[in-house]
Amino acid sequence: METIAPFLEVIDEINDAGGDIFKLCFQCGLCDTVCPWNQVRTFSMRKLIREAAFGLSEVEGEDIWRCTTCGTCPAQCPRGVKQIDIVVALRRVATEYELFPPSVKPVRTARASLISEGNPLQGDRGKRADWAKDLAIKPYAEGMDALYFVGCYFSYDPRMKRVATATANILKKAGVKFGILGDKESCCGESIRKTGSEEVFKNLARQNIKTFIDNGVKKIIVSSPHCYHTFKNEYPEFMVYFEVVHINQYLLELMDEGRLPLKGEYAKKVTYHDPCYLGRHNGIYDEPREVLKKIPGLEFVEMEAHGKNSLCCGGGGGRIWMDTPQEERFSDIRLKQANEVGAQVLATSCPYCITNFEESRLNLEFEEVIEVKDITEIISDMLA
Repeated sequence: METIAPFLEVIDEINDAGGDIFKLCFQCGLCDTVCPWNQVRTFSMRKLIREAAFGLSEVEGEDIWRCTTCGTCPAQCPRGVKQIDIVVALRRVATEYELFPPSVKPVRTARASLISEGNPLQGDRGKRADWAKDLAIKPYAEGMDALYFVGCYFSYDPRMKRVATATANILKKAGVKFGILGDKESCCGESIRKTGSEEVFKNLARQNIKTFIDNGVKKIIVSSPHCYHTFKNEYPEFMVYFEVVHINQYLLELMDEGRLPLKGEYAKKVTYHDPCYLGRHNGIYDEPREVLKKIPGLEFVEMEAHGKNSLCCGGGGGRIWMDTPQEERFSDIRLKQANEVGAQVLATSCPYCITNFEESRLNLEFEEVIEVKDITEIISDMLA
């Protein structure tokens, strides 16, 4: 098998990148049985870990890029092997040598855009707040209740802008004193870190941290689970700590306080998809369900795989920027699972999930069968 260097050098690279935990693996194969990839094709995380132990990983190939960092296999591993850390370590090696297979090459475009404009979508930094230009949203100022950190997809993607607008409407209706950073906001950096570009992540993190501190930010409300995870669990590596709240958690708090009166009924059958970075990575399962169950007229149903067993949409680990053949898209399976329980609406709380589900909705010709909604969109439409 070809390698990019003698195996000792590869092992050193992996160890330096934090991948030495592979030594705990005793090749039970449980990771393979729970990996979502094996629902659409043959893929062996067990084999990847074994090859890493000997420095024989094919860093030029596709396999090290398949992992969506969904967290399913680490949660099931009896030995505590950190499969995600190993995969990211291998990707750092590949990234250092610019070894990207064709399906992964779009990551380079995302990386370049992150470096130049602070977002992966090639959006003009100066237009980051354009979604809010007609909403009379103030710039964040010290002393406000919270910063609404919008995130890249919610700032630039036409579909996702509707979620940002819904979130802002909710916060305003509830009387929350909040502001946004506009063009001073940069990507949280979570996904580019998972593709192996550690320095790009660190630079983005430092930019955001400096902006937060300079503006006196203490509490941050986020719409993306990836922002939530990074601010809460990864930015403390820089010795800073902010109060981080996902909008689902804040919605429940506002509803319990009676600050979000709803009108009419939402007479639809709704199921909820747990985003990996909200559920498995951070244990937020109950709040979104409690919010949905408080909506008058809504009939809530669970899909086959939910909670800690939720099926990944396929967008994590930077795969939202990579090319995935239609027959290998987890999101198609997820929409079929929602349809099987008779759901009229598939609700979720993640820009990657919504993006993938909307694409699968078109591919499966489910446009008239099921809607894809962020929870905030449902709530915003019912504000009294």
